[in-house]
Amino acid sequence: MNIKPSAAIRKNYNEISELCKATSEPVFLTKNGEGDLVVMDIATFSRRESMLRLREQLVAVEEDRLAGKKGFSIDEVDELMKRAIQEAAFKQHR
Repeated sequence: MNIKPSAAIRKNYNEISELCKATSEPVFLTKNGEGDLVVMDIATFSRRESMLRLREQLVAVEEDRLAGKKGFSIDEVDELMKRAIQEAAFKQHR
């Protein structure tokens, strides 16, 4: 976990930017010793957002299944997953 004082973003923007990109991890900025902001590079943010959307969709499908809604065949799920993986890979390489 990378933690820096908030003044570091003003003084060392390029260093923090490179740290975010090199580690693909967020940098936590503190103000007066307390957590204040989280900074991350765009690629990492986009991957996290894609994963959150996918998880939301999976939760919704599971809720539908538990409620008795008709599901998908294995072949249909296979095709849906292939498309989701291709979309995530495409977004990652942009």
